[in-house]
Amino acid sequence: MDLEKSPAERPAVPAEGCLTVAIRLPVRIVVLVLVVPVRMLWDALVVGGRFLRDTVLRPVGRVFQWVAWAVFVWPWVTLWRYAVVPVGKALAWLGYVLLVVPAVWMYETVLTPVGHAIAWVARGIGAGLMWALRGLGAGFAWVLRGIGAGFAWVYARVLTPVGRAVAWLLRGLGIGVGAVALGVYRVVAWLVRHLIVVPTLWLYEWILTPVGHAIAWAARGLGWLVRMIFTGIGAALYWTLRVLLVLPALALWRWVLVPVGRVLAVVAREVGDALGHAWRVAGHLSLAVGRFLGRLFRWIFVEPVRWVYRSVLTPVGHVVRDTVLRPAAEAARAVGRVTRQALATARESARQTRADIRRMLFGAPPEPERVPLAKHQREPGAVGTRTLGSSTTALTKD
Repeated sequence: MDLEKSPAERPAVPAEGCLTVAIRLPVRIVVLVLVVPVRMLWDALVVGGRFLRDTVLRPVGRVFQWVAWAVFVWPWVTLWRYAVVPVGKALAWLGYVLLVVPAVWMYETVLTPVGHAIAWVARGIGAGLMWALRGLGAGFAWVLRGIGAGFAWVYARVLTPVGRAVAWLLRGLGIGVGAVALGVYRVVAWLVRHLIVVPTLWLYEWILTPVGHAIAWAARGLGWLVRMIFTGIGAALYWTLRVLLVLPALALWRWVLVPVGRVLAVVAREVGDALGHAWRVAGHLSLAVGRFLGRLFRWIFVEPVRWVYRSVLTPVGHVVRDTVLRPAAEAARAVGRVTRQALATARESARQTRADIRRMLFGAPPEPERVPLAKHQREPGAVGTRTLGSSTTALTKD
């Protein structure tokens, strides 16, 4: 895709300086010399680790896994399957027979009739109490109506005239007390106005206001003076710090640190590129050396071992398989078959024993009633059925 682009669309390659070109070649040579042994050692360790993982660690791990399952998991699974589960089912059946069935019988035959009797008695007692409370309520209502009529007569004949007389007296007293209070209020207001308010206003306008203005003007002048003093001190400190610290630091950064940093950046970039290039070259060299050593190992060790396996061990193994292993496997399968048959017989005997015990305790289960079939669903009788010796056709009838 880059070849199809026009020269104007291709990205411009940045120009490299003489410092970069002068540093690149010696750095790459030194790094290549240092990296090649490290890369070959690394590849050797990788190959050895993979070989160790595939030939030693993985089989040993599978053996440990199988041993752990056989030692820790299989006994618990067997205990759960053949001991805990049957015992739990037996305990559940005993709990159902000894607790649930008697409790249901007690509830249906004893507690339910007793509860119905208690509810009937409670309903009768409640009806009697309601009748008695209704009679008592009617008596109390008659008494309360008589007491209310007496209180109404006392209120209309006695309390109302007395209340009206007391209200007339209180109204007269209120009018007199109000007139006296109004006169006293006007006298006190005139005295407060001419003895307190008027002198206070005159003191505020002619004494306190001019004094306050003078104090405010003096405070503004003092604030301006303090502000000018601090402004001068700040300016002097600013220029002192700028001349003594900022300008030297800026010159050091601009004329020393930046050029040195650029040189170090070029060196670091070239060292990184050299490390990557040397690592790739060392990888190719390590791959070639590894292939040579692999072929040498194959010619010296693998091919002879393969020939021995194909020419010697395989025929011997076939003979051992045909003469020893297959008969042993047949015998083991026969033993397993006999064992499974014995276990099936034992399970059937246990099932029959449980059925007999259940039948002795609870009786035989009721047989399902046979539902008569409809006329069109019934099978034909003996006369209408077809057999080999008879026929229903018109040609073969007797």
